[in-house]
Amino acid sequence: MSSEIQIRTAYEIAKERYASLGVNTEEALIALDQVAISLHCWQGDDVGGFENPGGELTGGIAATGNYPGKARNASELRRDLDQVYRLLPGSHRLNLHAIYLDSVNKVARNRIEPRHFTSWVDWAKANGHGLDFNPTCFSHPMAADGFTLSHRDPGVRKFWIEHCIASRKIGEFFGRELGTPAVTNIWIPDGYKDTPADRGAPRARLMESLDAVLAEKIDPRFNLDAVEPKLFGLGSESYVTGSMEFYLAYAMQRRILLTLDSGHFHPTESIADKISALMLFLDGLLLHVSRGVRWDSDHVVTYTDDLQSIAREIVRSGALERIHIGLDYFDASLNRTAAWTIGARNTLRALLTAMLEPVEVLSKYESEGDYASRLVLQEELKILPAGAVWDFYCTRKNVPVGMDVLAEIKAYEQRELSGRG
Repeated sequence: MSSEIQIRTAYEIAKERYASLGVNTEEALIALDQVAISLHCWQGDDVGGFENPGGELTGGIAATGNYPGKARNASELRRDLDQVYRLLPGSHRLNLHAIYLDSVNKVARNRIEPRHFTSWVDWAKANGHGLDFNPTCFSHPMAADGFTLSHRDPGVRKFWIEHCIASRKIGEFFGRELGTPAVTNIWIPDGYKDTPADRGAPRARLMESLDAVLAEKIDPRFNLDAVEPKLFGLGSESYVTGSMEFYLAYAMQRRILLTLDSGHFHPTESIADKISALMLFLDGLLLHVSRGVRWDSDHVVTYTDDLQSIAREIVRSGALERIHIGLDYFDASLNRTAAWTIGARNTLRALLTAMLEPVEVLSKYESEGDYASRLVLQEELKILPAGAVWDFYCTRKNVPVGMDVLAEIKAYEQRELSGRG
């Protein structure tokens, strides 16, 4: 029996198993096909960017490892991304940081313009990708002391305000050109290593700066604004200006997106439980799917219980169209195209498993107070053949199944990455 026949046979069995619980696997696959994961460009070159090649990472950013073959310019990065997208079922997006501009001349960050990113737009148009954007408020002399939009110096704040305004205009440009709104997400490294005397003043300055950044209204058909909180970071262990409480209140009042990064909270705290609560009050969420190990170490996303919980809450919320999903990690210890592929496929696989859940049956048991039946079904779902549905989906979308992915990655490494030194 050929592999394709085996996959089809396994799928038909799985289809029947799920149908017995009232789940239509074909509907789940159609729903999954509508999901566009935003891949993070910075996995391909260890957050280096092309503004200042070889520059030092600052702002609590650290990429560990020295695996050969990282992208050295925008053309190489796009080739690597092309390879990754070929290994993913569905149609997906790309999330760009400002330091990934494609310009032969040095450009100050507060002077970046859409023209510095036209090659990315041309590539996105040719390949059917949407683009998202981020101002880069780290690894820069004007952020050397760990503060940007909440800096005590008005001149420093002005520089970063101008940078964020320019970034929003680039996001708008992406949305207009590509016909799908860009999510422009603001994260800053601002905070204190040790206990501050005044926690309020930096936050008041941050609020004033953000209001200046967002003063010009941009059509949401082209750009959506988001702000990203963090519990702590390297160099900001005791205090982060942009905390969860600050940004949640700000996002609610200003009617913008709140970003939840799964690595930005306490290691024992999952963002999954936050989703249903926040979706009652916010117009939308941006999720950065990552995997912190003991701290915000941004490991490659694996198929963990935490990832599955996040996926279940996304699907159960019934608001997939209001939740934007992106990846955020940077691991330089292994093949970088493999890192992208593993994380993206795991995220999609977790979403599919969530879509195969008989939510109505579980909710019925719960509403009736039949918690034993709820628990039995929850446990049985853990070993139902979701993998067979995933394999069939990959086959249908003409992407590799299982370990065949590794063969493609190794072939690309030999063909392309090995020559980069």
